[in-house]
Amino acid sequence: MEESVQVALGGSLTVPNVQELAKQRLDQIPPRYIRTDQEPPLISADPSLPTIPVIDLQNLLNIRETRGSFSTELERLRSACVNWGFFQLINHGISSVVIEKMKQEVGDFFELPLEEKQRVSQHPNDAEGYGHTHITSHEQKLNWADMLFVTTNPTSAKKPRIYDNLPDSLREAMEVYAAELRAVAMTILEGLAEGLGMTVGEMRELFEDGYEGLRMNYYPPCPRPEVAIGSHAHSDTTGLTILLQVNQTNGLQVRHEGKWVPVKPLPDAFIVNIGDMLEIISNGEYHSVEHRATVNMDDHRITVASFFNPKLAAEIGPARSLIGPGKVPLFERITVEELFRDFFARLIKGKSFVESMRIKV
Repeated sequence: MEESVQVALGGSLTVPNVQELAKQRLDQIPPRYIRTDQEPPLISADPSLPTIPVIDLQNLLNIRETRGSFSTELERLRSACVNWGFFQLINHGISSVVIEKMKQEVGDFFELPLEEKQRVSQHPNDAEGYGHTHITSHEQKLNWADMLFVTTNPTSAKKPRIYDNLPDSLREAMEVYAAELRAVAMTILEGLAEGLGMTVGEMRELFEDGYEGLRMNYYPPCPRPEVAIGSHAHSDTTGLTILLQVNQTNGLQVRHEGKWVPVKPLPDAFIVNIGDMLEIISNGEYHSVEHRATVNMDDHRITVASFFNPKLAAEIGPARSLIGPGKVPLFERITVEELFRDFFARLIKGKSFVESMRIKV
């Protein structure tokens, strides 16, 4: 049996449970949830706004198998990552049985009594478990959301205090879902490498058996959705994020050309986005993009975000196959573990973290 290696990259202070607050049917919300520090969320969408690109994974696989020329689908993938940092993924190959089981188990977890969910609560100085993400001070403004974060890979990094206390059916569904999604993520990453002209083997070596996590998010109905936010504007620190929409309530918004664009998930699709690490690896060719989650007065929203990263001990920086005469590195090199610890040690706004990694000239 592989020895367990306990890794705590950063923690989050304990704050009130938002799902329990919402059950009180308040007319107002506590001041810490009023986000005057954020741009007001859009309550009604502008129909003229563009939609994020759509990528067909089966087309990418077919092209690789037939060894065709630089494909239209590969060009679409590259364009999506250069111009949007986001895309919807269709024909991904994961069965509806696996996905629907995952959705059911995540929904059931958030319906458990609070004391049962608290069996897997976050511990001090450890972000993993049930609670909130990245709360660094008692004065910090709060998102209108609860979450459960679990490490899913490598096996040695899984925490028994979390895994052993999850409902058996949720743990089993997570393991099947994470394993199937891992293969999808690697196919995407290899396509991203091809789109860059990067050595595919270099990308594969970085991400194979990498550090992976799964965050289940619950956004309760909010009596003041015009001043609250489910997740503040940020870019992901990760390599690649794959989002599953669990129920029919939408709320994701992506910043594109200075405007907030709402995202409506396609049936059976995943929403994929580039994280800060991939912006660094691509030497700024691909872009991690600010996004946020809004809330509403009537309905809750549940999502599952899966994060794919290189191994914690791996050093990341601009891919060596992308650096050469006339192609200088734009970012510093750092280990993944150091990057995460640095990230959790500070309050991050927008894309401030990845910008801090740029080489100053």
